[in-house]
Amino acid sequence: MLNLRFLLAFLSLLFIPSPTFANPSLNFKPVLSAQSDCPTPALERLQRHRVTSGETIETIANQYRLIPATLIRFNHSLERTPVNPGMELSIPPMNGTQVQVPRGTTWQNLAETYGVRADVLFEINGCQDLPTKVFIPGVNWTGNQGRTTNSYTGLSGYPLPQRSEVSLAYGWRSPRETGQRFFHSGIDLLASIGTNVLAADAGVVLFAGTQGDYGNLVIINHAGGLQTRYGHLEAINVQQGQNVQTGARLGTVGITGEPDITPPHLHFEVRYNSASGWVAQNPLIHLRPQD
Repeated sequence: MLNLRFLLAFLSLLFIPSPTFANPSLNFKPVLSAQSDCPTPALERLQRHRVTSGETIETIANQYRLIPATLIRFNHSLERTPVNPGMELSIPPMNGTQVQVPRGTTWQNLAETYGVRADVLFEINGCQDLPTKVFIPGVNWTGNQGRTTNSYTGLSGYPLPQRSEVSLAYGWRSPRETGQRFFHSGIDLLASIGTNVLAADAGVVLFAGTQGDYGNLVIINHAGGLQTRYGHLEAINVQQGQNVQTGARLGTVGITGEPDITPPHLHFEVRYNSASGWVAQNPLIHLRPQD
C-alpha cells in the first residue's frame, strides 16, 4: 500500500502551476491571440433563481456551490429581508462579487487591491478593456487594506548572497522573437551557475524536486499565508518537510527546466494564499530595500 504522505505529496504536484502562467485550475490560456480564447464575461453568465417554499439562503447557495455571502452580494435586498417564495435571485457562475470601477483604474490596480492576478481578472471578465463593472472571483473582497498585515515589513532576507540585477521582471511580457504575450509570475535574478540560493525567510519546505518548466524547484511556505519559489536550480540541498531559517542554503543556481531567458539566473516567486489559490505577486514589493 502506498504511503499516505507520499501519495499526498504526489497529488500536490499535479496542482503546482507553471512559472509563466499560474492557477491552471481556472483553465485559462497563457497566450491570448484573440478574444475567442476567453470565456464569456462572468457578469454575462448570471442565472435567475425563483425561490420556492422552504428554501433558505444556505440551501440555495449549496445548490449552486456558492457561499451565502456571494448570494447576498449579488442580491442586496437579502441584507434587509429574508428569502421569500416567489423572490427572484441573481446567481453568479462562481463565488465572487461585482465592483464598480472608478475611471482610470487598471487591471493591475484591481489585482493589487483584491489579491487576484491581473491576467485572471482580465480573462474572467472576457478579455475586454476595463468595463465600468467587473467580477472579482473569490470569497474575500475586502482588499489588501482589510488584511491584518500592518506589522508585515517584507521578507526578512534575500534569495541570493548579494543583490542581483532583475533581468526579467514580473508581469506581462511580449518576447520580440514570437510577439506572443505571456505572464511571468516571478523575477529572474542574474547569477552565476553554482551561486548559493538562500531562503528569503523562515518556513517549511513544501516541495524540493523537479517540476516541469521550473526544472529543479524548491517551494517554502512561510507564516502569514506567503510562499516563495526558487526555480531552475542546479542542485537542491533541502528536503520536503524540513524547517529552514532565513538565509538557509537551499541549493545552487542552475539552468534546469525551461528558463525564459538565456543567461544563468534564479527564478524567484512570491505567492499569497488567497481564495483563488496561491496567487503570484510581484516579489519586489516583498524584498526589503538594500541597507
